[in-house]
Amino acid sequence: MAIEVVPLTEADIPDAIEIIQSAFAEDPYFKWVFDANNFNKARNHDSLAVRCRWGIDNAIFQVAKETPPYPGDNGDATTAPASRVVGVSCWLPPHAPSEPESWYTWSQGWLLSARQALNNLRHWGRGGLRTNRYWIWKARQHEAQSQIWDDPKGYYFCNIVAVRPGTQGKGIGRKLFEAVTEKADQEGVKCYLESSRNEPNVQIYEKMGFEMAKEMECRDGDDVCMLYCMVRKPRSKY
Repeated sequence: MAIEVVPLTEADIPDAIEIIQSAFAEDPYFKWVFDANNFNKARNHDSLAVRCRWGIDNAIFQVAKETPPYPGDNGDATTAPASRVVGVSCWLPPHAPSEPESWYTWSQGWLLSARQALNNLRHWGRGGLRTNRYWIWKARQHEAQSQIWDDPKGYYFCNIVAVRPGTQGKGIGRKLFEAVTEKADQEGVKCYLESSRNEPNVQIYEKMGFEMAKEMECRDGDDVCMLYCMVRKPRSKY
């Protein structure tokens, strides 16, 4: 059964959102930054949809697709679907710190914010997002990246990697990573990620060449969320 990694399309967005919501439901950062009692899944869905559409044009937003037959599928080739989405990833491309932000990038960021503001109006709020904790995280993230990001070429920033529940263990996550890390190796550019799980995620990422750079503490009173900042240096094939 083959797995192919391809760019996200508009038709893939519903599956991508379903996978992200399922994969991150028990994520430590997600549970820290959202109030479970006020979480609005529909609002979160619309927020992710906006982010996906932005990512098609402004990020490296990809999906892993599994070709049939699927486990337990008794249909023949004429009735089975061509493929199904089993994983999704979003990476932000490297940006040299010496280069000013382009007008296009600025306008796309503004448009993303405006569409999220419309979601706030449509759903009467932010869907349970604890905004104070969001800004705590953003401040700690800025501090961490200011200390870690010292390469003039910039970094490929892994923003999302999620695999459909029930399909883990097939190397889907690794394929999503390699689709970008191999490109980074060719260009001689470093990669960066922030993991909200020490075990087993940090050990998995270490096997893919990432190294621990900093432990980021996001604290709101006695409630703490730890994030683990990791960097991968480009590898040479020779």
